[in-house]
Amino acid sequence: MALLLLSGQPIGEVEAVLFDKDGTLSISEPMLHALAKARVFHCGQLLAEHHPWVGSAGHHELKDLLERAYGLDGEAINPAGTTAVASREHNLISTATALSQVGLGWPEALELSQRVFSATDSLHGQGSLHRPLATEGLHDLVDQLARASVRCAVISNDEVRGIEAFLDSQAIRQHFQALWSAEHTPRKPDPAAVHALCDELGVAPARCALIGDANSDLLMARQAGVGVVLGYVAGWRSPPPLDPSFPQLRQWADLQARCR
Repeated sequence: MALLLLSGQPIGEVEAVLFDKDGTLSISEPMLHALAKARVFHCGQLLAEHHPWVGSAGHHELKDLLERAYGLDGEAINPAGTTAVASREHNLISTATALSQVGLGWPEALELSQRVFSATDSLHGQGSLHRPLATEGLHDLVDQLARASVRCAVISNDEVRGIEAFLDSQAIRQHFQALWSAEHTPRKPDPAAVHALCDELGVAPARCALIGDANSDLLMARQAGVGVVLGYVAGWRSPPPLDPSFPQLRQWADLQARCR
């Protein structure tokens, strides 16, 4: 059990902290931006190869639809958009939906989207895309939580391999006792995902804190009965538009854990 303090003020006693990954644990924007751009490129390339009848007007429309669907904004990513928040499956569906808008039938749109994602997965596996870094001060916070005997877990819409690869790359895997991914059922933002993760940790939701960078995370935690719910706003170029009713963290150094 530890007392959490935000900017020196007590905010609750906890036995575990549940972290979102992208935009909270990790600075994922450069990688996600590169991934979204690669998907736009491969989608246009494969559309021209397999459905040349769409024509140049259709290609321009597709590019615009995909950029808006993925939340691409110049060199930034919309922190509330599908690339930042949604699962791989949901991003694939949004891609297929854009393709259907330029004239493809749904089976063809879905098949082409799967080809696009396979092509970009290959780039990711070869290390051609940016690798996410830890948000500033994360290592110090995780060490502090470990010293206070607070359990840590990840709840994310990334896949298991993506979560584990990040934790391993930062040498903090040993501090995380559980994870909940897009491959688990139910998945976030279903409050039942929080309950299932807490069951795995052996900690009641009321004895947990959840920290995330999306309103869907924070509302999920509130509905699940999590004791301390914090918004994290320092993981993106543009701060995510979080519900002001939740306390917000602008740097990890503002959060402290004291043994009880």
